Amino acid sequence: MAASRSARREALLDWTFLIGVLLKGVDGLIELLVGIPLLFLTPGQISGVARWLTASELSEDPDSAWANLLLREVARFGHASLAIGGIYLIVHGAVKLAIVVALLLGTRRIYPWAVAALALLTIVQIVDLFLKFSVGVLLLCVLDVLIIVLTIREWREGRSLHDVLRLRAPWLTRRGRAATPPPEPE
Repeated sequence: MAASRSARREALLDWTFLIGVLLKGVDGLIELLVGIPLLFLTPGQISGVARWLTASELSEDPDSAWANLLLREVARFGHASLAIGGIYLIVHGAVKLAIVVALLLGTRRIYPWAVAALALLTIVQIVDLFLKFSVGVLLLCVLDVLIIVLTIREWREGRSLHDVLRLRAPWLTRRGRAATPPPEPE
């Protein structure tokens, strides 16, 4: 009974690690995709996009909290804040994507670097939380801390991301091998 509970716990931690790394990659990609346009768009263009995004919501509910909040926040943007925000998102997203790619390449040597980079990004996010509280940033901090703890766990156990994938999602690793035919005998 205790062994099955331990096995379930291990499986849950492994899946959390795999899904967390995937979410970090998606988060990094979104940050890049949002950050790059911020360097090139004007505050007026950003306001226009926000009005377009909220038009249907405001036509149904003129008092919509999220739509009005978005419009108020976007109205405060200036050229400098867009550039700073864009650079921040690009650097943040690029670092996250680099960590995920390095983990996907299967080397364990990247784990200490990934932990250090994620810890640094988490510290920046925590500072952001103290300057201006945001539920979204709080959730990202919690996810980052969880990924840091699970990455340290995998590193201590001597397992790479590929090892965890082979153990928990063997159909993903087999499919990749099946797509490559074996070499022809000479």
